[in-house]
Amino acid sequence: MNGVVMEILTEEQEKKAIGIFHGEAKVGEILGGFTQITLSPSDFSSPVSLQMALSRIYESMMKALEQGPKKKYVAEIRFTDSLGNPVVFAVDLGEKPPPFSKKQLKARVMVEVFEEEFEEH
Repeated sequence: MNGVVMEILTEEQEKKAIGIFHGEAKVGEILGGFTQITLSPSDFSSPVSLQMALSRIYESMMKALEQGPKKKYVAEIRFTDSLGNPVVFAVDLGEKPPPFSKKQLKARVMVEVFEEEFEEH
């Protein structure tokens, strides 16, 4: 499921590279306040780092519980990039149930690479 990369020219003669990837999506529910709970590899680098991460998670959980549960729908998107690396990210689908009949879906990801000119003030 590698992506297709192509170069296109727009009306403004702006060069762009477009990558289109195909993968899978899994739709599910999460509690909105728990989205701040994350762990990274550096959280496991030492006992102190792990303790700090656990404290951060505990604080986030307490804050979420104080605010009350708020359900959100997300899609976890998985695909393989052009170099064969697995890529996983999430898309927020909102608070209402999405209009899909299945929880396992297909996904198409488009990446546009372009130069942006910055205006100096």
